[in-house]
Amino acid sequence: MRILVINPNTTASMTAKIGAAARAVASPGTVITAVNPLRGPASIEGYYDEAFSVPGLLEEIAKGEAAGVDGHVIACFDDTGLEAARSLATAPVIGIGEAAFHMASLLAHRFSVVTTLSRSIAAIETNLMKYGLIARCARVRAAEVPVLALEDPHSDARARISEEIERAKIEDRAEAIVLGCAGMADLAADLTARHGVVVVDGVSAAVKLAEGLAALGLRTSKSGAYAPPLEKARG
Repeated sequence: MRILVINPNTTASMTAKIGAAARAVASPGTVITAVNPLRGPASIEGYYDEAFSVPGLLEEIAKGEAAGVDGHVIACFDDTGLEAARSLATAPVIGIGEAAFHMASLLAHRFSVVTTLSRSIAAIETNLMKYGLIARCARVRAAEVPVLALEDPHSDARARISEEIERAKIEDRAEAIVLGCAGMADLAADLTARHGVVVVDGVSAAVKLAEGLAALGLRTSKSGAYAPPLEKARG
């Protein structure tokens, strides 16, 4: 089985981290290929960055489809370009945000999300409403950590995220924590041990869901919303 994991930003070090997290949970025989576009923003922090990341993301989805991969994972917590990617692909396309929300809802009555910057809260809340899971989320929190700070070993990003998790446990009565950025993928195990609470990483969750759908032979529906794009000039 082959799963394509796409980091929609152009930061290669983050792509490598995401790929390592994906391979750590992949089943024997599953080949993980982690890529990022050559064009687009270095990080995705808000709606403006999302818009610029979608063309490069779709190019990588198209390459994966041509190569015959069994599933795609979009490794941006805002689920950037998810609907467009599903329209383009026949193999299942899983967004790490949607995957993490569903996994958390299976494990806990209430969960909180800890993301990077406050500007990302609205997009995450909007997705929770769209997925029908807003009632299960106690709160979406921001650690006020820029995405690229997660790549800097000298930053205080990990400490800030850890502090926000502790606040979520006390103030939100959160029974599980969802990490709201693909760049946090390598933190889940340590944070689970440190805080004694379920911590869900969306990259790992998405990989396992992609494997499951592929193993069941399920493909993206093409009968309605995700019908193939119409042929037309797009400039």
